[in-house]
Amino acid sequence: MNLVLEEKNGHAILRLEGRVDATSAPLLEEKIDELTHKGNTKLLIDFTQVEYLSSAGIRFLLAATKRYKSSGGMLVISSVGDDVMEIIKMAGFEKILRIFSNEEKALKALVA
Repeated sequence: MNLVLEEKNGHAILRLEGRVDATSAPLLEEKIDELTHKGNTKLLIDFTQVEYLSSAGIRFLLAATKRYKSSGGMLVISSVGDDVMEIIKMAGFEKILRIFSNEEKALKALVA
């Protein structure tokens, strides 16, 4: 998995590419730790290039969402492909995770 951290309109955007699984989840957790320790309270995770999400990946998303929420912040996810969305729905987490169809809508949610 590759990840790129960008900033757009003052918001952190973490762009992921590849598989979010047991191998990559610890790397993502480290990046979230780094961001939150720097005071980041709003994060968009771009799933445009994510091709697979394992149970470890889902656990990462839930833990990161909880971490941002407990600090008064927000984590949103954009551009989830059909296959990955099906995995999220099968796990029953589509109502817990804040998922938006595209980056523009996700960024608007961070501002609201």
